[in-house]
Amino acid sequence: MRRGITATALVAALALAATACGSDDETGSKSSGELSGTVTWWDTSSVGSEDKVFKKLAEGFEKKHPKVDVKYVNVPFGEAQNKFKNAAQAGDGAPDVIRSEVAWTPDFANLGYLAPLDGTAALKNQDDFLKQAVASTKYEDKTYAVPQVIDSMGVFYNKKMFEEAGVEAPASLADLKTVAKKIKDKTGKTGLYLRGDDPYYFLSFLYGEGGDMVDAGSKSVTIDKPEGVKAFKAVKDLVDDGTAKTDASDGWENMMQAFKNGDVAMMINGPWAVADTLTGSEFTDKDNLGVAPVPAGSAAQGAPQGGHNLAVYAGSKNLDASYAFVEYMTSVDSQATAAGELNLLPTRTSAYAKKEAVDSEIVGFFKPVVETAVERPWIPEGGSLFEPLRIEYTKVLTGQTTPEKAAKATGDSYRKLLKDWK
Repeated sequence: MRRGITATALVAALALAATACGSDDETGSKSSGELSGTVTWWDTSSVGSEDKVFKKLAEGFEKKHPKVDVKYVNVPFGEAQNKFKNAAQAGDGAPDVIRSEVAWTPDFANLGYLAPLDGTAALKNQDDFLKQAVASTKYEDKTYAVPQVIDSMGVFYNKKMFEEAGVEAPASLADLKTVAKKIKDKTGKTGLYLRGDDPYYFLSFLYGEGGDMVDAGSKSVTIDKPEGVKAFKAVKDLVDDGTAKTDASDGWENMMQAFKNGDVAMMINGPWAVADTLTGSEFTDKDNLGVAPVPAGSAAQGAPQGGHNLAVYAGSKNLDASYAFVEYMTSVDSQATAAGELNLLPTRTSAYAKKEAVDSEIVGFFKPVVETAVERPWIPEGGSLFEPLRIEYTKVLTGQTTPEKAAKATGDSYRKLLKDWK
């Protein structure tokens, strides 16, 4: 790992040196007071819903700066992290701007792939940003990204199905089991679709039992403590007793189709899923979609803090236009548009006063959820913590291992990844 960091930091330094030597014709400039050139933007938003809105916003930047050409590229979320790393390390093919999942930002910054933004045009009215959104943009006291959207998770439920079964949104895991049983008895449908191939959907259960993946403050691994074992047991019980159905692959598509078509009454998801959900046959009347807090575990009610930042590649040949583009895409007006059209939560306080955000019931619901969401560890290895957890989480849900063994295996993997951690 140390050798990799050294090598990639050198690549970034060379890229910056090349940028400094480039001509205005090659890089684009504002030497004449006007931005010009090309800005390549990798957007990782959902195809078919979010991407259309963000592409339209990017076109608005071009209208404001007619000499700038924004090259919009939608990169599948699951591929973007490694694709960006590979391109940045090779010094060829990386975009000027990337939509970075919050956990990627400190990782990219640690590798030397991101341009520091303090003192640049990318950061405007910094005090307007939510503090919890800003936290993921920092690394070693420098700012390497600007928060675009913030999110958390809740239970999406089918109101008509709930009414038919005579139940209300569950407040605890015990309630969840009771509600699911009544739904099964009354409608023949399964209560919950629990995504089994993505450990992000496990975090609410982990936090609910009072656990966490790691404790960054004390540099200790916590996933294999008793709370972690309890969380693995909790999700296994939901599947074993028929409260939930799950999957080992293609989880997003399976979950969304099951919920949109009325095969299940509930799913755990976030505001990013609303636009897609409303395309389902069960939600032609959008008022049929209910959203409630994730059910509490034995220790607490908790959901993870997520979201996306916009970051500028350190080797960009058009830094000025890239900074301006990031500022535009994270402005109050741009965030209000995303709130109104996609129900995505702004990262700027003042954006919540805009009509688009005020009129969105989903934004109104998730804002207090986000304010109490559990922050993930903003460490370079934060994004890498998910793969070992994914393997064991899926194995638990599909009966291939026990909660105890899963917790231990994940903890062992974390200690190999996090050198000198307890």
